[in-house]
Amino acid sequence: MPAPRIEAKDRLIVALDLESVDAARRMVRQLEGAVTFFKVGLVLQMAPGAETFIQDLIKSGNRVFLDYKYYDIAATMKKAVARVVDLGVSFLTIHGSSSVIRGAVEGRGTSDLKLFTVTVLTSMDKADIAELGYAEHSVEELVLFRARKALAAGCDGVIASGREASAIKALSNDRLLVVVPGIRPDGSPEDDQKRTVTPGEAIAVGADYLVVGRPITGKPDPRANAGAILEEMQRAFDQSPALSASQ
Repeated sequence: MPAPRIEAKDRLIVALDLESVDAARRMVRQLEGAVTFFKVGLVLQMAPGAETFIQDLIKSGNRVFLDYKYYDIAATMKKAVARVVDLGVSFLTIHGSSSVIRGAVEGRGTSDLKLFTVTVLTSMDKADIAELGYAEHSVEELVLFRARKALAAGCDGVIASGREASAIKALSNDRLLVVVPGIRPDGSPEDDQKRTVTPGEAIAVGADYLVVGRPITGKPDPRANAGAILEEMQRAFDQSPALSASQ
């Protein structure tokens, strides 16, 4: 029996990196019916009403990717992640050593929350990681090193650019989900991103989910731009039968 069709609508995450909760609510209304998965990150983390906004998104049937990049000692991570579980979000980003990741996994318990470690930000290149002390490594080597640690510590997936997605899938035997930011449709400016791919390219090399912000939220007609990206994603998914619809 053929695998169920992967629906692009389930795999596009729109980043609500906007100036206020009110602006984020307006964007969600504009995308209603087209997008059902939203990223709430550091821009809105301390904004008045952020927690209520997250709860409202979930109550309305949307999924939430909490991109807070938690990083602390294992005991603190365990407690913090347990609080996130209570919120009911679907994805959470974390960062750190194996012990830190294991603390987060313990805090997640038996809930459905999926944990993702950040490998290397898509705004960074070899010069940037050299400044952080990794001069002897390429970006891909560092990404794969962190992906191996994430897999061994019990993470569900990683955040990485599309340029490393295929290698991550290979090293994990497809056990790690790959969420790809830094998505730029053909003709779009790269902005502050350095390791960009198009929506179709990301899916073709193994991305499971795409995070898209400014190419949707920074446009005069966000709904139309989201629709174009979804169409490109769907074509790529339909041409990639090996991808798992269950992830």
